[in-house]
Amino acid sequence: MKKYIVKRFPQGTCEGSIDWNVIPVARIDTYKWLEGYTPEAAAQLVYVEGEKFILRMNCAEKNPLRRYHEYNEPVYTDSCLEFFADYVGSGAYVNMEMNANGTLLSCIGKGRGNRTPIKDICHGTIFPTVSHIDETHWTVTAIVSLPMLADLYGTDVAALAEQLVSGYTFHGNFYKCGDETAIPHYGMWNPVGTEKADFHRPEYFGTLVIE
Repeated sequence: MKKYIVKRFPQGTCEGSIDWNVIPVARIDTYKWLEGYTPEAAAQLVYVEGEKFILRMNCAEKNPLRRYHEYNEPVYTDSCLEFFADYVGSGAYVNMEMNANGTLLSCIGKGRGNRTPIKDICHGTIFPTVSHIDETHWTVTAIVSLPMLADLYGTDVAALAEQLVSGYTFHGNFYKCGDETAIPHYGMWNPVGTEKADFHRPEYFGTLVIE
């Protein structure tokens, strides 16, 4: 099981002030189930005390397939970067799947079935995402606020913030896929030990530790 250190920043830190060049990188470098395409992809995650997690993911890919624009459309069939995490150890994990438009598919549940859209729990809101595309790469950044996590896990912000101290450990995985791209592919940070492609397997999540 791989481990990723989540850098911690003081309250009030804005995402624009973070130097991502000094943030640890989780490389999505295990590709399996299909052969022929293994793009370089990576993820970074930081925590701003009492406020939010900031997720940044990128991929070295020209002209990524990006057909979808609306929340919870099947972006995993486009070129897609994903982060799944159980933030509180309840067994329920949040999936965040994003194409190069920054279009988000995100639900919460304890497995592939019976998942609830985050918008249905969080008063009609979703995690804000911003994407950037250039000639050789694309990047997506998302904000996971503590108020939204508190709603999703049925707690309050103060109680959640008290948990998220230095040394706090939770579990998740970072992925790259594209079910209907020119060359379908499935990549992951922490290896998934199933015979068929399946990212909804929390038993294969890696460990994330707040610095």
